[in-house]
Amino acid sequence: MGEKFDVIVIGAGPGGYVAAIKAAKSGLRTAIVENRRVGGTCLNRGCIPAKAMIHASSVYKEMQEGDRFGVAASDVSYDYGKIVAYKEETTDKLCQGIEQLLKANAVTLLSGKGTLEKGKVVRVAGEEGEESYEAENVILAAGSKPLVLPIPGLDLPGVLTSDELFQLRERPESLVIIGGGVISVEFASVYANLGCKVTIVEAMPRLIPNMDKEISQNLKMILKKRGIDIHTSAAVQRVEQEDDGQYTCVFTEKEKEVRVSAQYVLCAVGRCPNTDGLFGDNVELDMERGRVVVDDEFRTSMEGVYAIGDLVKGMQLAHLASAQGVYVAERIAGKEPSIDVHTVPGCVYTDPEIASVGVTEDEAKEQGIAVKTGKFIMSANGKSLITKEERGFVKVIVEADTDVVIGAQMMCARATDMIGELVTAVVNRLTAQQLLKGMRAHPTYNEGVAEALEDAVGEAIHVMPKKKR
Repeated sequence: MGEKFDVIVIGAGPGGYVAAIKAAKSGLRTAIVENRRVGGTCLNRGCIPAKAMIHASSVYKEMQEGDRFGVAASDVSYDYGKIVAYKEETTDKLCQGIEQLLKANAVTLLSGKGTLEKGKVVRVAGEEGEESYEAENVILAAGSKPLVLPIPGLDLPGVLTSDELFQLRERPESLVIIGGGVISVEFASVYANLGCKVTIVEAMPRLIPNMDKEISQNLKMILKKRGIDIHTSAAVQRVEQEDDGQYTCVFTEKEKEVRVSAQYVLCAVGRCPNTDGLFGDNVELDMERGRVVVDDEFRTSMEGVYAIGDLVKGMQLAHLASAQGVYVAERIAGKEPSIDVHTVPGCVYTDPEIASVGVTEDEAKEQGIAVKTGKFIMSANGKSLITKEERGFVKVIVEADTDVVIGAQMMCARATDMIGELVTAVVNRLTAQQLLKGMRAHPTYNEGVAEALEDAVGEAIHVMPKKKR
């Protein structure tokens, strides 16, 4: 038996490494187990590389459209290999930074596959053999892996997950994406910007179905305008390989069979918990639909064992996993949690960006909450006019009787940066008037937030007055 630790974390993704560092900062003897590179899906195969490719493809698109601003650029081209190298360089720097942080905070990094055994023992199988370690507390943060549906043909070599798409060294000529969620629309934006013919096939009636319906409608319109073929309410039946090497996605739409062929098919229908090899032979935690069941404190059915991030029920987001990691580490250290893990911002890095927090207007109605809404169309925003943004908006939801902000949805430039202000408002139950006390600089996209807040309470300056009924 190896060393004994106060805390052992299995998984060094955004939930695990944050929990480990927070625990170590509290004076707890901490180890973290990782069988791949630190950083998890987010840094290596998810958020960061995806956003790097979004940025590169957006730069290419903007250079082609420079004439709108009086700037002419001829023979604009890109080197896909260099884009991939830039993406990997970005990931490498961040992973190295995490390794340095773990070392600086005296967190022991155990390289290998971590398995939870009885008695809060963690077995680590590495290249040099196996070693077992005891812990007072274990935090399971093994993350998730791409979900592959049981559809005929999804095991064909040209059907890729997001992990495999990142490994391509040449840009696809054409791509069919199964799924219309966040991963799908972000990849669709990247490859459409780079000149790839993209088709999205989504089973639900609209894209990103968990977000405000106005956002979904706007996004569909914008993506179609950019040449992306979109099929909603479409049920995929199978994928076939053609004699010419193309792959055909066969789906049912409006009771008719439709066939779309492409060089590759991307399966982007979501992710599922990565519990492969996580539990020893005699370890049986309470599970539900593949997820680890936890209580409000993220405690599993085994005493002293916690689970966070994509292993548990809820949104599969890096920042939520990090927040849960902080919460659990502080609880273990006997501290009052410093972060609210229930108010979660959702972001989509398309162009324009999309961000939301709290409830939508429809959700408020379903919950019987009387609300007022404020909305500002960003085409009247000075900064948006300068940068010639697509039509976008900022919408806020406030309680009718108190003016407390309970939700916000925005679709505009820098939405993912601006949502933080609204998250703070929702968490702290701030009113529209409290948020409006601080002036906003001009010209900025953030002025749109103030305009929407003013519209909610009937004080808008740049919004046409609402007609009295």
